[in-house]
Amino acid sequence: MDKAEELKNLEAEMAADNMLPLRESNLVFGEGSPDSKVMFIGEAPGFNEDREKRPFVGRAGQLLRKNLREMGWKENDVYITNIVKRRPPENRDPLPNEIAAYQPYLEKQIKIINPKIIAALGRFSMNYFLPEAKISRDQGKVFRFKNFLLVPIYHPAAALRSTEVLGEMQKSMKQLPKILEKADEFLAQSRPEQPEKKEQTVQKKLF
Repeated sequence: MDKAEELKNLEAEMAADNMLPLRESNLVFGEGSPDSKVMFIGEAPGFNEDREKRPFVGRAGQLLRKNLREMGWKENDVYITNIVKRRPPENRDPLPNEIAAYQPYLEKQIKIINPKIIAALGRFSMNYFLPEAKISRDQGKVFRFKNFLLVPIYHPAAALRSTEVLGEMQKSMKQLPKILEKADEFLAQSRPEQPEKKEQTVQKKLF
């Protein structure tokens, strides 16, 4: 079974899971290349995403996609999704129990795609992987997490509200192609000595 078929089956499994919260909203599973080496993960769908059943299609999503194109990447060459796959009411922050409920599916999704880099968009996505991290301090840094590199980046929605945040987000996005070029080298050099240690900083400032 290829990756596309595995993802299709996982999406069907989620759609049939009546125990998942937020089922009054549409399922927004994710989109892009199943073979992508870079996976963008936000926190949850918003109004436009719920309506179109696609991730990152509103104003924040358009900003993300615009930056991808400016980097020379095609939108379909990466994979875009969220931790929580359905819109919370009134676009509120996802609750801990909602994040926990969707966690097994996200982990399966990550395992299928097997990216070299996960770009965690915003503090909720970042803290899903790195609970002690702070977005203002750690965005743009590169962390080793299990078998991939994790790069926290300001959420595009925050960038729409602040020109300073926008500049930092764009700067971090532009690093991604260079990080990808050296991903194998970084992963080989940063292999944790202790298996129980989930993550470690690879390099705080790469470029």
